[in-house]
Amino acid sequence: MSGPRTTVHLLRHGEVFNPEKVLYGRLPGYRLSDLGEVMAERAAVALRDRDIALVVSSPMERAQQTAHPVAAVHDLEIQTDPLLIEADNVFEGQRVSVGDGVLKQPSTWRHLWNPFRPSWGEPYDEVAARMSAAIDDARQKAEGHEAVLVSHQLPIWIARLNAEGRRLWHDPRSRQCTLASLTSLTFHGPSLVSIAYTEPSRDLLDGASPIAGA
Repeated sequence: MSGPRTTVHLLRHGEVFNPEKVLYGRLPGYRLSDLGEVMAERAAVALRDRDIALVVSSPMERAQQTAHPVAAVHDLEIQTDPLLIEADNVFEGQRVSVGDGVLKQPSTWRHLWNPFRPSWGEPYDEVAARMSAAIDDARQKAEGHEAVLVSHQLPIWIARLNAEGRRLWHDPRSRQCTLASLTSLTFHGPSLVSIAYTEPSRDLLDGASPIAGA
């Protein structure tokens, strides 16, 4: 492989304060919990000695908060990219756990007819396309160095599936993308050569609350 070596880290935000346990999606006002702030600091420590030249965040408040300590430790300004935003979902603001909430209502079942698209939210192929564009833009801007993109579980997982050439439809329980985890894509020039996954907050996960729409 020829070309400069560049790594783009996809950082999922930390735990969110969500006592109602709703699917918050793109709704405003959902901030990190106290534990989530610790997770963000953990990510910053994990990336402290890396050659980070660019920090870009989803516009959502929880992502911006997670990006802050990473950017601070490298004396960088946080850039915002709407391409990194959480996937759209018709069930925002409602409880969606199995056997509870909105999914028990027959009026909502019309949104569940096609899990391969999915019919209840932003199509997976559209998520893959915008995440791919954000990653490529960061790779070019940080060429020869490293970049951190702070996003959300579904977009990060879809980006990984897409990068690995795997089908985009999946069981949400199979996602390898825990709170404040890092999915790191390394390129030589424009060619992807490796994908690594790490969990700086692994020991904190047992104390985290279940999160809907993260």
